[in-house]
Amino acid sequence: MTKIAIIEDDQAISHMYRMKFEAEGYSVETAANGKIGLELAEYQKPDVILLDLMMPEMNGDEMLQKLRETSWGKDIHVIILTNMGEQEAPDILKTLGVEKFIVKAEMTPRQVAEMVKAELDS
Repeated sequence: MTKIAIIEDDQAISHMYRMKFEAEGYSVETAANGKIGLELAEYQKPDVILLDLMMPEMNGDEMLQKLRETSWGKDIHVIILTNMGEQEAPDILKTLGVEKFIVKAEMTPRQVAEMVKAELDS
């Protein structure tokens, strides 16, 4: 079963995406900040991570940098899922292998699920 990790501090958004991906047949785990998200990724070894950027304790770009420094995390598909505009995002994301950048307010959960499926199929 394909595993998805949702690293998102807004619990309503995290729950909404969890429900959508579980309905699509994915195994889903969530974390409310980058520190817990990094631990989750190490334990779960997800196929895809949906990663918010603005979070408490450890933000998304810090978590991604630490993830990419590990042998187990260097190749995990990461899709940024945030309300920050792509032009406002930290430049380091480009060098850390971010596959897609999604602005939450501009896409429905169905559209996000379709993007994840397309990413996994590529």
